[in-house]
Amino acid sequence: MAGEQRVGRPAGLSLLVRRFREDVLAGLSHRQKSLPPKYFYDAAGSRLFERICRLDEYYPTRTELALTRRHLRDIAQFVGEQAALIEFGSGEGLKTRLLLKALQPAVYIPVDISEAALRDAARRLRREFPRLPIRPAAGDFQHPLKLPLRSGRRHERRVVYFPGSTIGNLTPKEALAFLRASRRLVRSGGAMLVGVDLKKDPAVLHAAYNDARGVTAAFNLNLLRRMNRELGADFELRRWRHYAFYNASLGRIEMHLASLAGQSVRIGARRFAFQRGETIHTENSYKYTAAEFGALARRAGFRPAKLWTDPAARFALHGLLAA
Repeated sequence: MAGEQRVGRPAGLSLLVRRFREDVLAGLSHRQKSLPPKYFYDAAGSRLFERICRLDEYYPTRTELALTRRHLRDIAQFVGEQAALIEFGSGEGLKTRLLLKALQPAVYIPVDISEAALRDAARRLRREFPRLPIRPAAGDFQHPLKLPLRSGRRHERRVVYFPGSTIGNLTPKEALAFLRASRRLVRSGGAMLVGVDLKKDPAVLHAAYNDARGVTAAFNLNLLRRMNRELGADFELRRWRHYAFYNASLGRIEMHLASLAGQSVRIGARRFAFQRGETIHTENSYKYTAAEFGALARRAGFRPAKLWTDPAARFALHGLLAA
């Protein structure tokens, strides 16, 4: 159990760091301790994830990239000319560059929780696309956001781009709320492109999240290192191990950090006790069939209009129209 002392907001901390602290203290206070996966992506975590994306076992990134390349013309026709393209969980990856070249949007609004990473990515993209208005917005897409959309453009088509199967990190209830918020954002006549990992052989899923080189393990453990650095925690990383498995009944991969011993961890003035074998649940990655995700999109007010999949049916890119 966590200690009873309540910790106020430390002076001088940014809003995102304060939210990080609040989310960590809340998550570790639950019976099943948990941490939001959005906090994986500090500078070190982002570098580790780039390594994960290049692993033989980790198929989603290269499969989605191949889909984008193969169907780029069709995707561009679906989005339409001179749209306002809003990318959540933005990066500066090859998929984004391919889309920007093909779509030639009227404005590109990348959104990311990491202000530093967002600023650097926007600077590099501006060099590559000097005529494209790029308006980055730092923030958490699961919280209300004020986006730099252009005033006086009531009829400009808005399109949300959400690649990388990031929607699988949300519970179905959270995914529905996010899709509904996206539907309100794009308005009637708008659209959404969403990357979704499909249900498949559990052995393929297990290998993707338990790679032989241990990169995913390092990525998971880096979350503890980040809490030590930013929140004054005292996790000893050698006392923890990466643990990931496919929960078939819930249709999701679960990632955990398992305590290798009975121990107590301090975060600021709070202490959290862990029994040997107890875990911190750090990530879900829900897998869907195409029909399951289409039904979820309909509940959110979208009409599934396009579905692009690879020959092995491992991954899907859904094109949704605002109903």
